[in-house]
Order: sequence, then C-alpha cells, then structure tokens
Amino acid sequence: MTATTRAPSKRRLRDRQARRASTSEGRGSFPIHTRGLTKTYGDLVAVDHLDLDVQAGEIFGLLGQNGAGKTTTILMLLGLTEPTSGSARVVGLDPARNPLEVKRRIGYLPDSVGFYTDLTGRQNLRYTARLNRIPQAVAETTIDAVLDQVGMTARADDRAGTYSRGMLQRLGIADALIKDPDVLILDEPTTAIDPIGVIEILDLLRSLVNTRGMSILLSSHLLNQVQSVCDRIGIFASGKLIGVGTVEVLAERFGDGLAHVEAGFDFDGDAQRDEVEAAIRALDGVVSVERGARHADPLTVAVRPPGAASGIRQEILAMAAREAYHLTSIRSVVPSLEDIYRRAVSRSGAADPGAVQ
Repeated sequence: MTATTRAPSKRRLRDRQARRASTSEGRGSFPIHTRGLTKTYGDLVAVDHLDLDVQAGEIFGLLGQNGAGKTTTILMLLGLTEPTSGSARVVGLDPARNPLEVKRRIGYLPDSVGFYTDLTGRQNLRYTARLNRIPQAVAETTIDAVLDQVGMTARADDRAGTYSRGMLQRLGIADALIKDPDVLILDEPTTAIDPIGVIEILDLLRSLVNTRGMSILLSSHLLNQVQSVCDRIGIFASGKLIGVGTVEVLAERFGDGLAHVEAGFDFDGDAQRDEVEAAIRALDGVVSVERGARHADPLTVAVRPPGAASGIRQEILAMAAREAYHLTSIRSVVPSLEDIYRRAVSRSGAADPGAVQ
C-alpha cells in the first residue's frame, strides 16, 4: 500500500478513536450493549429481555437455530425496528433515537446481499460511497483498499451479475467497510457458500479484527463455523440468550463435568499398551481411558474435575519420561460446540435444536 493510501486510513483511525471516546462515557468499552431488550409481535416474543455486551476488538458469535430471534436482534441494533421495551446502545448511541447516525457508524451485511447486477463491483461500491457522502478522491482510495482487503481486486471491474455467492459476500463485506465502521454486523454470512469460500470469508473476518481493531457481531446457525472463528459465543434459543462465553466457559457450564485429554503412544506391543492404560487409570482425577478404533489411535482420557486436565497432562508426560514410553502426542480435546449447544437448549426448555447444523 502506498503512502497516499495509508494517510487517509490513519486519519480515519484517529477519527474512530475520537468517536469511541466521545460515546463510551458511563458504558465501559462495549460497542454493543443491551439491557432487557425485548421485541414482541402480538403474543409472539421474538426477543426476550436480552442482556448482551460485545467487547471491543472481538468476534462475537450469536448462535441459534432459524427463528431463534437473531435477525430481530440485529434489526433493533441497527434501528430498523423499534424494541417493545428495554434499551440498546451501539457505539454509545440509541438506535431507536439515532438510527441514521448508527447506520453511519456500523457496517451491515444481511443474509441476502443485493447489488445492481448490471454494474461492476467497483461501480456498486462507488454508489455506496456517494450515498454515504464520501468525497470522490477519498472514495476511490478507500474502494481500492477494501477491494484489496477482501481479495476482489481482480474481479472488481466485472459485472456483479457474473459473481458467485462467495464473491457477492466478499463484495458485501467491502461495501460494509466503505464507511470505515466501528462495528461490523453480519447475518448468516456464509450460507450457501462452498467450503473453500467459507474458510476464506472466516479468515477475512479475523484479519479485519486484527488489522482494523473493529468488533464483529456474527449471527449464524452453523456451529462449526462459529466455533472456528469467534472469540466468544452467545447461545440464543426462543428469543433468550441462555449462555455466553468462550467454548471452554460454555463447556464448563453446560458440559458433563468432564475434560478430555488425548495421549498418543508408539507401543512396543499389546502388553505395553495395557501397562500404559493401567498406569494412566491409576492417576488421581482420571475417570476412564478409552482406546480408539485403530491400534495407532491415541488414548482418550476422561478427567474430573475439568480443571485437573492440565495436571493430568503433566503427569502423563512425567510418566512417559520416567518409564521410557514413546509418547508421540498429548493435547486437551476441544469440546464439541454441538454437544454444548444441545445441552444448553435442552436445559433451557427451548424448542428442539435440530435446525442447527
């Protein structure tokens, strides 16, 4: 990137920092902050007393099946629908009272991106820049920068009607970045995209957090994608936020009270394998030791309480060194978000979570 493209970015970064400082008084550093946020449609409660805090510089995943209330929450955060009760603050502003200012400060990618198909990608971005009253000289520099950031430079001058779904999503993210937002809100951004495209989109989101320092609220029903990219996750069911935290925190709250450690060995025979298993079972805190389907598969060690897993890893390492066992690998097993989600929904008494993939 040349000096001419860096300078506006630095100025806009200073402007963003000043905006954050001027709107965060009394609300900490949460770009998104809600308390008791509720939306009803007659007898239907779409969002039920939502308390949500999205931290600066994080990707927050709002996870729930279709119809859980995720999109309604996003519409209230954007000022596109008014809450029935409760409050919301987005970059320190009330979306219901200041919807236009919130829209200027927030980048939004809906679940279905719409562009003028007879215009090129670059022309569509120019149109967005004009709508946001960005001066032409600044707009051209910004458009070049965001197209490069989302990997669309090579196709920028092709008509949008020729783009794949993944390319349209990339263009949608570029479109949301034109106004250099403080927060990016994405509603099901990877639906109907091929697996390689999904990986590229998720890598792009992490890059945006790292390079721009923005906060991202990602709404999705795709568990594996949420788990792979989000710093924290909020489990949403029947309009209620029933759990918030990292995967590890959620696993401790909604798990079965166990942690798991995988230990791989190169055994000298079945006798040594039996010997190692017996030695691990004898360790304080080990509940069970299970073999994999194949001889070369690692042993899975169940540990209670979960906090004892680190100590068990150290004891297995020490045992292997002391007894000259050939330990090839050892790691803590990341819990399945699918299992966590199903337990959380089941305990909450919400609808069956079968729609979540």
